[in-house]
Amino acid sequence: MRQLISLFLSVILFACEGEKDQQQNVNPQYELKADAFGTDGLKDFFSWTEDRIPLVSAHRGGPYEGYPENAIEAFEHIMGYTPAIIECDVAITKDSVLVLMHDNTLDRTTTGSGKVTDFTLAELQALQLRDNEGNLTPYKIPTLDEVLKWGYGRALFTVDVKRGVPFEMIVEAIEANDMESYAAVITYNADAAAEVYRLNANLMISVGIGNEKAYKAHQEKGIPDQNMIAFVGVSEPTKAHYEFLHQKNISTILGVLGNLDKQAQAKGDSVYLGFVNRGADVLATDRPIEAAQTIRSAWPEKSDKYKFLQK
Repeated sequence: MRQLISLFLSVILFACEGEKDQQQNVNPQYELKADAFGTDGLKDFFSWTEDRIPLVSAHRGGPYEGYPENAIEAFEHIMGYTPAIIECDVAITKDSVLVLMHDNTLDRTTTGSGKVTDFTLAELQALQLRDNEGNLTPYKIPTLDEVLKWGYGRALFTVDVKRGVPFEMIVEAIEANDMESYAAVITYNADAAAEVYRLNANLMISVGIGNEKAYKAHQEKGIPDQNMIAFVGVSEPTKAHYEFLHQKNISTILGVLGNLDKQAQAKGDSVYLGFVNRGADVLATDRPIEAAQTIRSAWPEKSDKYKFLQK
């Protein structure tokens, strides 16, 4: 296991001391004491404890105006304000190259049109990305390899595997870039989770566990609790379900993207604190900057948990 140096500090919300000017885009550098974590890397990091640090996951990489989804520039923008988990989507080109793209087609997010799978990498890289408001940006579609190389020692990823992309290719890319300690793979059923676990038993897997029946389905497939991060859905589960997972030391992800983000916009960002207090350990959000700043201001004492040092 290589040293887990700047990664973990890059994903801890409370590593930033004080509030940043909203106009700044500065990515602070952190250094972690060598003995701050156990030898199991992400398994240790995601193992739930009562004093866990609430985190945010930037849905589709955290697009904001001028920063398109699934673009390295968007990742850098988010991490200029707050450390965050980067959730990204991986599609495959006509010539079998893995690229970041959420939709089956290019129409919404690029200057191109048509199915992603109908274009070669060279053809895709001639296009420009659009932000979520449709504005043209100078940014290009990145390959998964480019993203993983950029993220080494800097960011933690959850990789969403889109239709038609073999899990084997995803796992091979993670391994080839020495990113097992930086990337978890998102799955949507127990069979898919079992395939990822078979390919690499050291990887963390984001699994859909909205109820105990779903947990048992994954358990029956042989997925160890220590490999699971439980996505509990896009609406809050019961307190009992959170407690069920926490008793097994499984951390939870609540998808606040969509309706719950809109609720926070309408009622105030303190809404995010309620989600955390009721059991969510990670908030997967379209508003990572706002959610992170709200959480950090509520629990400044959490900043000492992982013994970080700021350069």
